[in-house]
Amino acid sequence: MTELVDVVDAEDRVLCRLTRAKMRRDNLLHRAVYILVRNTRGELFVHRRTESKDIHPGHWDVTIGGVVAAGEEYAAAAERELHEEIGIRAAALHLLGPLRYEDACTRILGRVFAATATGPLRLQTEEIVEGRFMAAAEVDRVIAERPCCPDGLLVLRTYGGTLTGG
Repeated sequence: MTELVDVVDAEDRVLCRLTRAKMRRDNLLHRAVYILVRNTRGELFVHRRTESKDIHPGHWDVTIGGVVAAGEEYAAAAERELHEEIGIRAAALHLLGPLRYEDACTRILGRVFAATATGPLRLQTEEIVEGRFMAAAEVDRVIAERPCCPDGLLVLRTYGGTLTGG
C-alpha cells in the first residue's frame, strides 16, 4: 500500500502522486488496466482473488489487471500484471479500449486489453486463490452464483464480444 500511483482528472491528466493507501482511503480517480485472457480454445481465464486484496477480497474476477504505477504507461502495466499474476511474458496484447468505472470503493480510468495465453500459467498466490480457463457457460454460471468484481463484469459486458484477440 506504500506504492505510488498517479491521481488523475477526468481527462486522464496527472494531478499528483500519492500512496496507494491514500488513494484508496480517499477514493481518488486513478489508472488501472484490465486484460481479458483467453486460451487457444477461446476459453476465458477466471480466478478468485485472495482475501488480502485491498478491494473486492475473495471475489471472482474475469480479468487480470491492477492499478497502474506512478509514471507507468498502460501497456507496460498490462504486461507487468500478466507476468506478476499468471506468469505470462511477451504475450501479444491487443488494446480493446478505455473503461471508466466508479463505485463506493473505487474510481478508475482504465484501459482494456486482450491476450491469448499459450503456455502453462503460474498463479501468484498473494493475489489469486484459484483460477482456470472456462467455457462461456461456466463463466455465466460463476457470474450468476458467486460474488464477482463489478469492474471486471463491466469489462466483460463492454468488450466481451471482441475477445478474439484482433
